[in-house]
Amino acid sequence: MTGFIAVLLYVVWMQLLMLAYAFPRVPMALFGDRNFADWERAEVNRDPPFMVRVKGAHLNCVENFPLFAAVVVIAALMGKSPVVDGLATFILAARVGQSLVHLISTSPTFVLLRATFFLAQVGMIFWVCYQLIV
Repeated sequence: MTGFIAVLLYVVWMQLLMLAYAFPRVPMALFGDRNFADWERAEVNRDPPFMVRVKGAHLNCVENFPLFAAVVVIAALMGKSPVVDGLATFILAARVGQSLVHLISTSPTFVLLRATFFLAQVGMIFWVCYQLIV
């Protein structure tokens, strides 16, 4: 196993851990055990609601950026940039879409739409990792 492959597998592992944390929240929200917007950062805050949502959108960007950046750099170092290049625009569009939806509303419909954009990013990054590993 090369170091590049190990880093890619590390990215896959981090995404699996992230999904293991995120997926159980969906049924909790759907069946009323939690509100859709009930995340640990949904604590009482004195900032205006829009500022709170902007902060949340920023934190969401921070959580996935290192994974995306790692995959892009590794692909370049492996001489396989076209593998990433084909999806890079879509990954970025899904990230921007997720952020914009986050800024607009925290209603259940918008939270599910935001999750859809998030899962699209995760899926595309998994796909790029797979393409680089095989």
